[in-house]
Amino acid sequence: MMFKVGSIFIPVTDIEKSAVWYEDVLGVKIIGRWEDGAGFYLPAGSTQLALVKVESPQPAEFVTKRNQRNAYYNFVVDDIEAAYQHFNNKGIVTNEIDDFAGMKYFSFYDLDGNPFSVVNEVEGSPYHSDSVRKMQEEARQNT
Repeated sequence: MMFKVGSIFIPVTDIEKSAVWYEDVLGVKIIGRWEDGAGFYLPAGSTQLALVKVESPQPAEFVTKRNQRNAYYNFVVDDIEAAYQHFNNKGIVTNEIDDFAGMKYFSFYDLDGNPFSVVNEVEGSPYHSDSVRKMQEEARQNT
């Protein structure tokens, strides 16, 4: 049995405005709509993104023991500087680019204040998508 992340569900107060925002900012494409939501696919990867109508903002985040806000989701990019410039050119609120053990990242916020991180991959890191693919292949061969 194999599992993979199918969809990310994001609470939004206005499906129509948020759909336009996500299409413009992240380049998502509509799959379909239902009474209180809309589903999208991203230009790369297999995880889908769904916007779900809520009555009031419910930012999708948690707080760590160091009292830091942490997003549940992140987006991986090849060029962190270009991504940062893209958000700033669109007037999107972001944090400054920061560095953690070679991984650069910044956060941005959607219309409802939902936080997301944008990260670059660090060559040689066990978390790099190439490293993960290698581990997945090895695991499949050992089953």
